[in-house]
Amino acid sequence: MILQFSVSNYRSVRGLETLNLVASNYDKSLPENLIQENFPGLKGKRWIKAAVLYGANASGKSTVIAAMQSLSNWVSQSAKTTDPDEVIPSIEPFALDPKALDEPTAFAVVFVTDGIRYEYRVAATRYLIIHESLRAWPVGKEQIWFERDWNPDLGSHDFSPENPKGLPRNRDIEQRTLRNMLYLSKAVAENRKELRPVFRWFVSQIQFLDLGVRSDLSNSFTLQQIDGEDSELRLKIIDVLKHADIGITDARSVNASPPKGLIEKLNESEVQESQLAKIRKLLKNHKQPELLHRGLGGTELALDWRNESAGTHRLFALIGPWLDILKNGYTVCIDEMETSMHPLMVRELLKLFFCEKENSGGAQVIFTSHNPLFLDPTLLRRDQVWFTDKDDEGVTHLYPLTDFQPRKEESYIRGYMVGRYGAIPFVPRGLLGHFSPTYPGASKKEERHV
Repeated sequence: MILQFSVSNYRSVRGLETLNLVASNYDKSLPENLIQENFPGLKGKRWIKAAVLYGANASGKSTVIAAMQSLSNWVSQSAKTTDPDEVIPSIEPFALDPKALDEPTAFAVVFVTDGIRYEYRVAATRYLIIHESLRAWPVGKEQIWFERDWNPDLGSHDFSPENPKGLPRNRDIEQRTLRNMLYLSKAVAENRKELRPVFRWFVSQIQFLDLGVRSDLSNSFTLQQIDGEDSELRLKIIDVLKHADIGITDARSVNASPPKGLIEKLNESEVQESQLAKIRKLLKNHKQPELLHRGLGGTELALDWRNESAGTHRLFALIGPWLDILKNGYTVCIDEMETSMHPLMVRELLKLFFCEKENSGGAQVIFTSHNPLFLDPTLLRRDQVWFTDKDDEGVTHLYPLTDFQPRKEESYIRGYMVGRYGAIPFVPRGLLGHFSPTYPGASKKEERHV
């Protein structure tokens, strides 16, 4: 479960921007949208189960998701670093300010795993980790497990505190940790068991899905569950498909020819012969979904998978991971949530997160969207809505709807569409500059500039 995430000097983000998932104590609406747990040191706090990020194209909402994923990937892969001069791939400084290239990119995340709250921070340039630290609150009082700061005079890192609680120092591992390698990752690779829950959270408890038009979300997980007669998720997946109002009565896995041209591409690619033989064998056993539909007179008819709609393809690919996330209490970050799916279907998927029966493990979803229909106070609370906007210098700013203190009776959809909250495209005279700004909320000044 994630409580807060901060980032600075990453892609379009220049200064420090923070996504805070603590629920407002002043908003009593939709209690089912909240996680109410008394974690050590956080008594009386509540946390939102879902957050949506709105913003114009290229405003930086995807950058927030990308920053989380970059940190997750860095933690999972850093221990494999062997060259102290190797570039750190997760570091992508703000490109529109030459000074930013020499300044560190910083990430900080507060999360809970196995009932313990942790805060992990790291700041680095493309070749050097400047700071790394981990704090824990196992019994409510802060414990600094380690801090690591670059000492330019010595050309090495200083570790502190001298005698930390919770994670005894291991100076041998400290010395073997390269300057561009995360100590968290190195220590886990060296079997520091105390850090395994933290590492595991980054590697498996937080997940990322890209549902954008350029993404190719695989059917493999859902198909694997459908193919397994004993799968716990099988019946639930089929039940969701039946209730999705797309005429499906059942789902199964069938043998199929591999995608056209794939074998030819493999033969032309530079793949070792031993690997190529293995891939060919897998392709011979290629499977794909087959959905049964209600036909005339109560019959059931199977359609070729290629003839199913893009929305059906997307729902099938998504529903297996979605139910698995709910079952295991994961946090999932999704870019362009509603692509190829009707917004009412997305609403129903979100309602599964807000259902205590289906989401008893504290699963969370953070997603980006352009669709204003989700700005519905019967679906989302005010503290669940965030915006990204760019200033005149191309810098992304992240801020919540609660900054505007909207009234309970206020239409968030109208407020967003007329630009009250920002985070929308500003094209006052049309794409070619021909039109009068007659949209709702246009100012007299804008109308004169025709």
